[in-house]
Amino acid sequence: LPPQFSGLLGTVYRRGNLSFTRDGNSLLSPVGNRISLFDLKNNKCETLPLATRLNIMCVGLSPDGSLAILIDEEGAALLVSLIGKCVIHQFYFHKPVHSVSFSPDGKKFVVTKDNLAYLYHAPGKKREFNAFVLDKTYYGPYDETTCIDWTDDSKCFAVGSKDMSTWVFGAERWANLIYYSLGGHKDVIVACFFEENSLDLYTISQDAALCVWQCDTELDGLKPMPPKDAAKGKKAAEDDEELLEEAKGEEIHGKADPSEEETRNKVKYSRVAKYFFNKEGDFNNLTAAAYHKKTHLLVTGFASGVFHLHELPDFNLIHSLSISDQRIASISINCTGDWIAFGCSGLGQLLVWEWQSESYVLKQQGHFNSMVSLAYSPDGQYIVTGGEDGKVKVWNTSSSFCFVTFTEHNSGVTAVTFTSTGYVVLSASLDGTVRAFDLHRYRNFRTFTSPRPSQFSCLAVDSSGEIVAAGSQDSFEIFIWSMQSGRLLDVLAGHEGPISSLSFNPMKCVLASASWDKTVKLWDMLDSWRTKETFIINSDVLVVAFRPDGKELAVAALNGQITFWDHDNAVQTGSIEGRHDLQMGRKELDKITAKQAAKGKSFTTLCYSADGQSILAGGLSKFVCIYNVKEQILMKKFEISCNHSLDAMEEYLDRRKMTEFGSMALIDEGGGGDEGVAIPLPGVKRGDMSYRHFKPEIRVTCVRFCPTGRSWAATTTEGLLLYSLDSGLIFDPFELDIDVTPSNIRKTLSQKEYTMAIVMAFKLNEKKLIQEVIEAVPSSEVDVVCSSLPDLYVEKLLEFLASAFETSCHLEFYLIWAHKLLMLHGQKLKTRSVKLLPVIQFLQKSIQRHFEDVSKLCEWNIYNIKYTLAISQQRGMKRAAEETPGDEEELDSDSDYLM
Repeated sequence: LPPQFSGLLGTVYRRGNLSFTRDGNSLLSPVGNRISLFDLKNNKCETLPLATRLNIMCVGLSPDGSLAILIDEEGAALLVSLIGKCVIHQFYFHKPVHSVSFSPDGKKFVVTKDNLAYLYHAPGKKREFNAFVLDKTYYGPYDETTCIDWTDDSKCFAVGSKDMSTWVFGAERWANLIYYSLGGHKDVIVACFFEENSLDLYTISQDAALCVWQCDTELDGLKPMPPKDAAKGKKAAEDDEELLEEAKGEEIHGKADPSEEETRNKVKYSRVAKYFFNKEGDFNNLTAAAYHKKTHLLVTGFASGVFHLHELPDFNLIHSLSISDQRIASISINCTGDWIAFGCSGLGQLLVWEWQSESYVLKQQGHFNSMVSLAYSPDGQYIVTGGEDGKVKVWNTSSSFCFVTFTEHNSGVTAVTFTSTGYVVLSASLDGTVRAFDLHRYRNFRTFTSPRPSQFSCLAVDSSGEIVAAGSQDSFEIFIWSMQSGRLLDVLAGHEGPISSLSFNPMKCVLASASWDKTVKLWDMLDSWRTKETFIINSDVLVVAFRPDGKELAVAALNGQITFWDHDNAVQTGSIEGRHDLQMGRKELDKITAKQAAKGKSFTTLCYSADGQSILAGGLSKFVCIYNVKEQILMKKFEISCNHSLDAMEEYLDRRKMTEFGSMALIDEGGGGDEGVAIPLPGVKRGDMSYRHFKPEIRVTCVRFCPTGRSWAATTTEGLLLYSLDSGLIFDPFELDIDVTPSNIRKTLSQKEYTMAIVMAFKLNEKKLIQEVIEAVPSSEVDVVCSSLPDLYVEKLLEFLASAFETSCHLEFYLIWAHKLLMLHGQKLKTRSVKLLPVIQFLQKSIQRHFEDVSKLCEWNIYNIKYTLAISQQRGMKRAAEETPGDEEELDSDSDYLM
């Protein structure tokens, strides 16, 4: 069964607005064209299995937290259920949308695009023919709109604009408030906020100015429009009917200079205060703001990475901190007002700050540039990634969080790998060093260098973890070091071109090296002559990989071919012509078609599956191909992204973007974007003509299979993508018989024929039924059942136990099962160790995770008990000290009496 997309690691935030869920414990973050949900209480991250066509620009979350509206760069919207994690409805707004916001009662939502605001009826809980029904269109601002805020009772909303004005509109037709325009600013409005249960308003502009507006009317003072006079006559009544029919397309036009008659008995605003955040030039570019109405807390973010916390309406500064050196793009506050989320799109940072205790709840950052390589730990629990930004990051696959970042490299990292113990990470870099990092103490404990400075392009470590090899791309040599001593053992020369890939045989101390000189060389590390064999390939060799049992070697070359070799006999056993399967896309600036460009493309990364039956291959395209090695056929192509914000996504360019002179993308439109320029040229006040927008090209830089055989990962332009087997909803019977039914299984179970019931349950292969049968077996009978279980079902039961450990709370019960199975069938399982290795590693990963959780809990409990004992002893000593003076007085009085 093909794996399904299960998660996106390595990227935590790109652009768009952050949103906390209703309970305030989870955070929604737009990551490219996907959305990630960070569970801050349970320390987990999940990427929803849906995607928009382009990068997500804005997210609107319904007040009950069940629905979300995701809108991309071109205005295409998805209505998403956060409960079912699926798309309910699609809608196209035709133009880029600046912001979207649900009303607090959840009945309506406002969308702003260009200089207009559109009020829609929010989708309800029932089935609807059209989920988005337009109620009103609001005209007023003269330039693009930027922000929206609602009053608490959903009667009015405010819209900020680039024309430096803020407009207050009534969601219904109020007699004393249809629209109101507020000025007072000298720059673009960044945010506007209503006070709690009031029409009083705060407006904040980009030049770091805050205006406080007081309204002379309370929310209860808004008067509904009086009904039309009943005695108007038939014609007027007909006109009313026509008006009602046209109500859904109703337009409300605002005027900048209403007449005196119109303003009488209407809502009036007056500016009671104007504050400036600071006079220093560094911080004057205010970029984001959020306001918590209950606590009156205002958070503002600046282009320099500084944020301020103020208490309104008195504008008292609580504190000011710098969290980054990049522009803060989005701020969100959770419902309790304790946690503040910050998103910095420049470096892809996501931070959640608890302002009262001044501590981080979450601090995550992806690789600044694209990721180049990845490697799984031997138990599949961790993934290490290396990027062009010179950072090495280690990620937890179960929580999807990065827990350590190593920054010792001074240039791009080209390769990363784990040793067989799983506690040491090795990385090679273009700075001429190979570094070893300890995952116990999180430190760089070894640095391997060459006698002459060399740029290392590839890396390999043998199965014992003792020998480290790295290939150079400028001196054409392979350097061998000892992990124990850190000394250079040997320099292998012989290749006549840059070394492109290295791989150690998992079963022997044999190193395979691939080079651009069209050869693959095998080097025996235990032989003094070193060179063992040389294979001549028809084209430049890009990547080489050994099968997990070490009996086969796969080689990918520049001509798009993957060849398979029996390296012991130096015989080619097969080949795959993979060039056509890559299916290249045409870049916007390409002068030639994708079909012509594909002739020069090839696979740049290879990886065998855990059982060695399949091989994964990826390259400069949006597809990852999985081939059957024995049959040499394509089994499946995975499309890793549908994000058209990336380049080379489509095979044919859009005809509407083509002119007689070529693609429209060839025209350089210059001028900085809306986001401003990070580092302006000297003397430049606004924008930088050297700043250009560019589209990153879609590519797969590295693919790796998990040692457990349950998932695989790929480093791409989008980030680190995980694909895993999810067979929960798939009916996949095994040796099914006509008598194997759920009722017969339960009947057999009631007769206490446990072994037979387990075999029947595995034949039907329904997870819940297998769990029901296994949990019905008494713990005293586990030994007998395990000994009588057929060999074929031992493997299946071990695999089930490994997956059950991840979710079940019956920890001791399942540990008894695992222990008995391995003790009774250990010798037989050992003969099939290569085939069973992924299952055993999956089981080890599950048990290891529980071991870490339980050991942490035990340590915490021991600490608590010691703390309680220490306090009780102190109190006991105090009591003893208090009682002692009284006893002494009694003794003195007795002695006086005796005398």
